[in-house]
Amino acid sequence: MARIAGTLAIETAARIRAESLILFARYGYAAVSMRQIASAVGVMPGALYHHYATKQHLLMALMEGHMHELLAAWAQADDTETPATVRLTNFVRFHIDYHLSRPDEVFLSYMELRALETENYVTLEGLRRTYESGLKDILEQGEREACFTLDDVHVTAMAILAMLTGVNNWFKQSGRLSADIITDHYVALTLHAIEAQASPEVNKNAPPAFAPTIFNKRR
Repeated sequence: MARIAGTLAIETAARIRAESLILFARYGYAAVSMRQIASAVGVMPGALYHHYATKQHLLMALMEGHMHELLAAWAQADDTETPATVRLTNFVRFHIDYHLSRPDEVFLSYMELRALETENYVTLEGLRRTYESGLKDILEQGEREACFTLDDVHVTAMAILAMLTGVNNWFKQSGRLSADIITDHYVALTLHAIEAQASPEVNKNAPPAFAPTIFNKRR
């Protein structure tokens, strides 16, 4: 019986997170009450507090969970043994694909940072810096391999991340271009911005990791 009760508790907590994510993304954290979340889940308001002591705890669970999942997914996708240009191409494709598939999580992670209490904000910023450091590592590798041209690793990383994450603000599945084509454009934009080349130290005969002619193709 204890195992069943535990399973039900896990399922209820998951439903609470799922419904609160939808509500927070739709109406904003400040406008949503615990009573509204309870109604969406189908439980009494008091039942929420068995899982999350406050609405702040719930928000943090959503945002922290998103970052941990993002970090784990990138750690699995990244191949640190490949040339920097290949790694950067993979990063761009990974970032866009991962974020487009989770619009509510991405919206919450960026728009509700202001709603976090100080300690939670510091924790989340630490996780964000960990993800940022993965991109910086690729850029530094590109400098060592003499295949990237950039003035400042931090500024370049922030600019790339802002550009990639911005896709979520305007991309629509019903739009003129597919997600794959948009991703191809963003790969080319990113690599052109730092004048990326195949690393001469790794493979002098390697072809370019991107196709500059992408901008000349009519879609």
